[in-house]
Amino acid sequence: MSARRRIPARRPPSRRSPSRRTPSRRRGRQQGQSWAVIAVGALFALWVVGRLLDWVAANRWVVLLVLLLAVAGGVLWFRYRAARLRREQEWARTLRYAVEQLDRLHHRAFEHAVRDLMFRDGCTDAVQVGGAGDHGADVKATDPYGRRWVIQCKHRKAGSAGAPVGTPDLHVLNGTGRPVHHGDVVVLVTNGRFSRPALEFARSQRLHLVDRATLSAWAGGGRPLWELLRAVPPPRSPGPSPSPSPDPSSSPSPTPLT
Repeated sequence: MSARRRIPARRPPSRRSPSRRTPSRRRGRQQGQSWAVIAVGALFALWVVGRLLDWVAANRWVVLLVLLLAVAGGVLWFRYRAARLRREQEWARTLRYAVEQLDRLHHRAFEHAVRDLMFRDGCTDAVQVGGAGDHGADVKATDPYGRRWVIQCKHRKAGSAGAPVGTPDLHVLNGTGRPVHHGDVVVLVTNGRFSRPALEFARSQRLHLVDRATLSAWAGGGRPLWELLRAVPPPRSPGPSPSPSPDPSSSPSPTPLT
């Protein structure tokens, strides 16, 4: 037998790994490119500004025209805002709600109605803030005498036939009305009624309650709320001189709310 010829095994071709740049070198190159782009952009911006200044120097009337247009725009905007405020105040002076109208509202719309009534009374900064995280306040306002009002609203669909507002709601309002919201007058307004313990608690803590009867007199008449409440804190500022309230019988009814 002839000896078998041994065929040497073939080695796989060696593969050279491609050379890789180190991350630091790559970052350095990218930063250099970024600085170059920034430098070119800055030079171009300076060139544009220089050309613009040269053009303005040669056409100074443009500067005067721009100033005149800015002054005219400011005057027109001021007049527009003043006219809008006058229209809102004229609308507010005639604002009246029947208590039955308020019964049909959603609780959020009830808060907006209370805000509008405060605006009608002269609280130009009245704002509705009720919602998640309101810390017991639904409406905030500053009256013409500088007193800060913090109001919580409790709406009852059934009116006085609904569940009375109890002390738990007053506990929340009492705990935040003055320490958190810095209120001078802390009020709870409802279209329903209050429980006897709530009345006693409010009296002991100097909280003001507006029940259905007081709300009806306030919303349906022209007197501000501070004239309907007892033991309201004294004014912080003199305030405006009182003006005669419009006759409710001669005022148009508000648009029914839905």
